[in-house]
Amino acid sequence: MKIKIFIALVFLFQAFAATAQAEIQTSEIDYKVDGAALKGFLAYDDSVKGKRPGVLVVHEWWGHNEHARNRAKMLAELGYAAFALDMYGTGKLAEHPEDAGKFMQAAFKNWEGSQARFKEAMKILKAHETVDAEHIGAIGFCFGGAVVIRMAKGGADLDGVAAFHAALPMTPTVSKGQSIAPILVMNGSDDQFLKPDQVGDFVKELTAANADITYMSLAGVKHSYTNPRADEFRKKYNLGALEYNKAADERAWSAMHSFFQRVFK
Repeated sequence: MKIKIFIALVFLFQAFAATAQAEIQTSEIDYKVDGAALKGFLAYDDSVKGKRPGVLVVHEWWGHNEHARNRAKMLAELGYAAFALDMYGTGKLAEHPEDAGKFMQAAFKNWEGSQARFKEAMKILKAHETVDAEHIGAIGFCFGGAVVIRMAKGGADLDGVAAFHAALPMTPTVSKGQSIAPILVMNGSDDQFLKPDQVGDFVKELTAANADITYMSLAGVKHSYTNPRADEFRKKYNLGALEYNKAADERAWSAMHSFFQRVFK
């Protein structure tokens, strides 16, 4: 009898686990902007009833990789529909920092084209059957963090943006009285790509404009703290500025969740 009960419990546990795993639905979406082929990644929890806020995910300077896709799935686990967009184009995925830098610089140089790619991704996300098109946010990492900040400063129709280990773009400028989406930035205090005066100027401008800005300085944390591959890249390419930090990652992710709970109300 005990053996039968044990076997039944095992099957029950396996069935429950399979159901739980099946709740997060993912799919690749091919799309084009100005003739450029792009590939995005959509994730949502099909156990969530009705429409829910949508969140765009903008990748690091490496390109649309597993890090961005994993974050989309993590957002789906929080109850959002998430779309990890592609800012570089299908197949443009860097493994070497020199290539990553070239891709990033090209994207910023052609900012008009980059904005078009972001807006097309937003259009795709808004159109999905699970998404409440009136509640859209965005998150970004490194290069992607700068992208979502620039989109917010430029007046993009977003409820809020969250940036992790991000560059702090001063363009476009924001003036007092200008309506922009709330911005949350979570950077390490030991991020060697940032200087204290850059942080000060960035926060000062947005504060003077009476913008909704929150800047978190994570003590002792370096650049790329959310990416588990950061340590691999540091050793392989002698990039001492990079370091994964699990505690900082979890703290920042929790702060992002609280931020979205506020701005999506």
